[in-house]
Amino acid sequence: MGKSLSEIIISQHCQRDVKAGEIVLTPVDVCLLQDGTAPLAIRQLEKLGLKKLANPSRTVFFLDHAAPSPRRELSNDHKFIRDFVAQTGAQFSDIGGGISHQVINEYYVNPGDILIGADSHTCTGGALCAFSTGMGSSDVAVAMGLGKTWLRVPESFKIVVRGEFPLGVYAKDLILHFIGKIGADGATYKALEFCGETVENMTMSQRLTLSNMAVEAGAKVGLIAADKTTQKFLKEMGRGNKYREIKPEKDAVYERSIEIDVSRLEPQISFPHTVDNTRPLSQAQGVKIQQVFLGTCTNARLEDLKIFYEIVKGKKKNSSTRVIVTPASRKVYLDAMKSGYIQAFMEFGAEVLPSGCGPCVGVHGGVGADEDNILSTMNRNFRGRMGNPESNIYLASPAVCAATAIKGEIADPREFLTVKKGSSAKSSKKSSKQKKKK
Repeated sequence: MGKSLSEIIISQHCQRDVKAGEIVLTPVDVCLLQDGTAPLAIRQLEKLGLKKLANPSRTVFFLDHAAPSPRRELSNDHKFIRDFVAQTGAQFSDIGGGISHQVINEYYVNPGDILIGADSHTCTGGALCAFSTGMGSSDVAVAMGLGKTWLRVPESFKIVVRGEFPLGVYAKDLILHFIGKIGADGATYKALEFCGETVENMTMSQRLTLSNMAVEAGAKVGLIAADKTTQKFLKEMGRGNKYREIKPEKDAVYERSIEIDVSRLEPQISFPHTVDNTRPLSQAQGVKIQQVFLGTCTNARLEDLKIFYEIVKGKKKNSSTRVIVTPASRKVYLDAMKSGYIQAFMEFGAEVLPSGCGPCVGVHGGVGADEDNILSTMNRNFRGRMGNPESNIYLASPAVCAATAIKGEIADPREFLTVKKGSSAKSSKKSSKQKKKK
């Protein structure tokens, strides 16, 4: 029997064949820690008597959750992390550098890597075909010190996606639809493998959105095979030599196979207070929104900002709705400035914040009032997620957020979009059928 992507990657690290269900001790390539989880991991490392890092050049600390710091105790945490980095030679991304799950994929993660992070959305790296997963601070501390970790090889679900995205429908709508279909615990400790012609034709930005939200269905990882799109991304990031093709074996065994035809999808909305409480946009239109937030590790890359820009450029936001934009990284921020997006957002009436996680985790930069309805491109809408348990969070794509910011209520982006002559709606790459005809 053949291997799934998870089995291939873990087998290569263990230097033997492994199968789903086995518990293994495996080398780790990259460790990720952020300012909310790093202090505990550092203290645990000290308790274990581990004074050196196994791989300082691939252990990366990020100040992104409370950056810039809004409180004295958080500033002291930042100082504690900076001192540790200086002592150990670990890699460091300071305030404004960006969200860990964006920056780690821009500069560190490669196909076939095993990445563990002290943050649940570490699974984002699966878009580059890395076994990328979140763990507790204690487990990450051991991995930092010893360069290895233990884990159970997960069973795999094959998610086959077909069809062309209709106008105004994006990868975010696909993953919200999937989570609504399978449930918040429908893939607990499974490896999701996203495949099919639709995924093959996605940009890396779109793939990162899919993998990022795998954990919202309970998954251990959300993997996509490494292909030419992966290679292109790595070249753009200056490490094209790290590319290697990784695909599941033809006779790989999957616990479950799910097929989705995106050509039948309409924009999706997650209603409060769970991600799997999803409904088609047609059932949400008209809900008054007091705040729109375009940001997070899910949907704040340049492509996401461009989608928002193309709808709001030359317009003004609704006077009753606040609009907050947070680019995913300093690189994204600078590229957006060069493209004119940041100026357009400011002229639209949005507030553009430094790259970071603040509003998403409710630390600072966008805490809603009691009874506020907030529409966001985030990956979670749990009660209190944005700092106030009395506000309501709805999730949607950047396009729905843009249309809503204009109208002041949940609105259909298709009202503001047109199909360019000679091209299909919302298709960033040619379909496999078109490629074959040439």
